[in-house]
Amino acid sequence: MVDAHEYLAHLTEDGRKQTVFDHLTGTASLCSSFAAAFDAEDQGCLTGMAHDIGKYTRAFQCRLHGGPKVDHASAGAFECLKIQQPLAAFAISGHHGGLPDGGGRGDAADTSSFWGRINRASQGKLADYHAWQSELSLPQANLPAFAGKKLEGMFFTRMLFSCLVDADYTDTAAFINGCPDTSVPFSSMGELWHRLQSYIAGWFPPKGTLNTQRCAILETCIQAGAEHEPGLFTLTVPTGGGKTVASLSFALAQAKARGMKRIIYVIPYTSIIEQTAQTFREILGDENVLESHSGVLFDQQEDDASDQESSPLTQSVETWDAPVVVTTAVQFFESLYACRPSKCRKLHNLAQSVLIFDEAQMLPLPYLRPCVWAIAQLVQHYGASAVLCTATQPALDPIFREFAPDIPIQEICPMAEARWESFRRVSFQRAEALSWAGLAACLQQQEQVLCVVNTRRAAREVYQQLSGPGNFHLSTLMYPAHRRRILDEIRQRLRDGLPCRVVSTSLIEAGVDVDFPAVYRELAGLDSILQAAGRCNREGKRPPENSIVTIFQGEDPPPRLFETSIGAGKIVLNHCRDIASREAVHTYFSTLLDLKGTDAQDAHHILPLMESDFFPFRTVAERFHLIDSPTTTVYVPLDEGAGLVELLRSGQYSRTLYRRLGQYGVSVYPQHLAALERAGALEHLEDGSVILRDVRLYAEDTGLTLEPGSGNALFCE
Repeated sequence: MVDAHEYLAHLTEDGRKQTVFDHLTGTASLCSSFAAAFDAEDQGCLTGMAHDIGKYTRAFQCRLHGGPKVDHASAGAFECLKIQQPLAAFAISGHHGGLPDGGGRGDAADTSSFWGRINRASQGKLADYHAWQSELSLPQANLPAFAGKKLEGMFFTRMLFSCLVDADYTDTAAFINGCPDTSVPFSSMGELWHRLQSYIAGWFPPKGTLNTQRCAILETCIQAGAEHEPGLFTLTVPTGGGKTVASLSFALAQAKARGMKRIIYVIPYTSIIEQTAQTFREILGDENVLESHSGVLFDQQEDDASDQESSPLTQSVETWDAPVVVTTAVQFFESLYACRPSKCRKLHNLAQSVLIFDEAQMLPLPYLRPCVWAIAQLVQHYGASAVLCTATQPALDPIFREFAPDIPIQEICPMAEARWESFRRVSFQRAEALSWAGLAACLQQQEQVLCVVNTRRAAREVYQQLSGPGNFHLSTLMYPAHRRRILDEIRQRLRDGLPCRVVSTSLIEAGVDVDFPAVYRELAGLDSILQAAGRCNREGKRPPENSIVTIFQGEDPPPRLFETSIGAGKIVLNHCRDIASREAVHTYFSTLLDLKGTDAQDAHHILPLMESDFFPFRTVAERFHLIDSPTTTVYVPLDEGAGLVELLRSGQYSRTLYRRLGQYGVSVYPQHLAALERAGALEHLEDGSVILRDVRLYAEDTGLTLEPGSGNALFCE
C-alpha cells in the first residue's frame, strides 16, 4: 500500500521527485492568483487543487516510468461535479487534451465528450484514485453570479481553463528546471509612462497646423485615459491624426491611473504588425513589447505537462504577460474561441487590460457578432477596457447595446466638424472602367503615384506592364524582409523626388507610412478607399485640390470576399457628395451591416450553437476561423533566410529562430500550395515547416510565383 504522500506527479531524468500534493498545492496557489484578476480566486484554488488528483493511482505511477498513458483528468472533473462545481469540472477535464464538447448525460463511457468522461468515472472505469482524500480536501468556491448563464458560463470556463493551464505548466516547469519561475522583470506602468513622456516631449510646442492638431488629439487622449474608469471606448481620428501614439497614450494613462495590468494592441494584418511593434519598442524599450502571431505559436501535444514544457517548440508559447502585447485579430479572437491549452493559456491575462482594436472596421463580417460579444464580455465581467480605434468608425453601437446594454460607448476624442476638416488633404474623382493595360498607361504618365488593386494577380499584371525606372510591386507574395527593403527604397525615392510608381495590394493601406502626390484605388469598400487615400498627401504639404485619389473599376470581377463591401461602397459613392465625411462613413457601415442582415454577422452560427448546446467547446473552436482558407507559411531561403533555414534543418528549434524566420515566410493559400507541391518546389521538415526548395520560383520584383511550372521536381540522390 502506497502512502498518499509518496504518490508522484513528476519525475525528472536525474531522479528528482515532485509529489502530487506539492504539485496540486503549487498549481492551486498560482491558479488562484491568476483568477484573482476577475474576482475568482476561490474558483481558481479549487480548480488547481483538484486538477491532478487522478495521479493518485498506481497506473499513473507506472506512467512516470514509461508505462501507458493514463486518463488522470476525469477524476478531478468528477469530484468537482459531485460538489456542484461544473465549470471547474469542465476546465479540469480538458487541461491536457483541450476543452471537450459537453455532449449528453447518456454518452457512452468511451466517448471523448465531457459527459462521456464523467460517466467513465461514475461507472468505476477509472483506476482507484481515492488516496487523495487522506491528504487534502477541496475548498469551497462560490461562482460569480453572471457565470450562471449559459453563454457567460462558457466564457468564464474558458478563462478559468486558461488560469489552470498556465498555472499547471508554470508549476511543472519550475520543478523540472529546478528553480522557481523567473519571469522577465518588465518595467512598471509608471516607468512606461515616463518613457512615453520623454518620447513625445520634443513634439511640444507643435510646429505647423497639422502637428498642432495631432498634439491636441494626443493631449485629449492622455486626459481621457487618466479620467475615465475602464469601459468601452471609440477613438475616431482622421487618417494622419497620429492615432497609433495617441491610442497608446490613452492606454498607458488609464493603466497607470487604474492599476491595470497590460495593453493588448490588436491589428488586422500580420503584414503591418511589425511596424506598430517597432514604434512601441522605440517608445517603451524592446524588453517591454511582445509580438504575438502565427509565426511564434505552436500547438502542444496531448501528453503530460512535463513533456510539454520540455519540448523546444512548446516553450515558445506566449503567455501574454508582457506590459504591451501586439497581436493580430486572428490570434486574439481565435484564442477567445479556442479549446486547446496552447491557445487558451494566455487568456486570463486579458483581464484588467486595455484592449486597443486598431482598424476596428476590419472586424470580419461573418464573425462580427461573436467578436463584439467577446469584447463585451471582457469589458463587462473581466475589468478590461476596449478601444475601437480607426479613422473610419464602424456602426457597431446597436450590437454593443444588445450585448452590453449597461455599458455606454464613449468617444475619447470628440471632434468638431471644422477640426475634422483640417485633416482633409485629398480630393476624390471617379474614372471609367479600366483594363489593366489602360491603368498601366495612366500610371506611366505620372512620376510618383500609388495604385492599390484588389488581388495579388492584378498587382503583378499591372506592374509588369510598366516600363522605365522607379517601378515597384508590393504584395504578400513577397516575404516581409523583402517588402520592408522595397518600402525603404520607395520612401527614399519619394523624398528625393525621383520617379516612383508603386502597384500594391491592400497591404499598403493600413499602418504603412508613405506619402504620394496621387493615388489610384480599385473600387472597394469605402473604408479601403479612405485608407488608400491616407497614403496621398499624408503630411499635408500639397493643396488638397492637387492631391487626387482616383477611384476606378478594374477589368476583373471583384473577389467574392469583397462583393458585399464593394456593394455598400457603390451606394455611398452614388449618393454621398462627400465620401470622406463622417456621415458618409456611418452610412457605409450601416449599409454594410444591413445588406445581408443579422444572420450574415454570425455566418457560422457560433452564438446560437453556444446557446443551444451544452458547452460545445470543441465544435465552436472548429467553426471559428477568421480566415476561411487557412494559409501555410512557406519559408524562402534567400538572403539571411538561407542561413536561418539551415539552422531549422539542423533541428535548432527556438522562439528566436522562428521569429527571425517569419521575416522570410510567404503565406500561401491551399490552391497555390498544391501547385507548388506538384512542381516539386517544396521541402517539408520534421517540425512541420515548409521550405521553398526551388528559389528560381521567387522573383526579386514580384516575389513567389503564382503559377509554378510542372517538371521542376528535385530528387534526392
